[in-house]
Amino acid sequence: MLYKYKNDYQKIAMGLLSFIPDLKELSHLKAELQWYQGEENRVLFLWKNQNGDFTGVIGVEITADILMVRHIAVSPAERNEGISFQMLDALDQSYQNRKMMGSMETAGLISKWEQHHGTC
Repeated sequence: MLYKYKNDYQKIAMGLLSFIPDLKELSHLKAELQWYQGEENRVLFLWKNQNGDFTGVIGVEITADILMVRHIAVSPAERNEGISFQMLDALDQSYQNRKMMGSMETAGLISKWEQHHGTC
């Protein structure tokens, strides 16, 4: 289940975002977290698994027509379990009136998700 980021989740969010190669350095990680908090149309969500543990993070930028997926990361223990697709499914349900697109980093995953769902 997706949970909207709040300050109580800062350490968890930073830990999950640190799995993204470009965000390994602490200064980049903090800057990215601040970027999401800087505007209302930028939202960071955390994914909680069935055991109640946060295991994924997905960052989006929302416009009137588009939901741009900027970042997505899953903890190593949960990879290859379909968590990324589950997060995208949940986002798609929440933002049904918007076309989901990916950034340079996430476009491949979004494309695979669309093919999986036959929406491409």
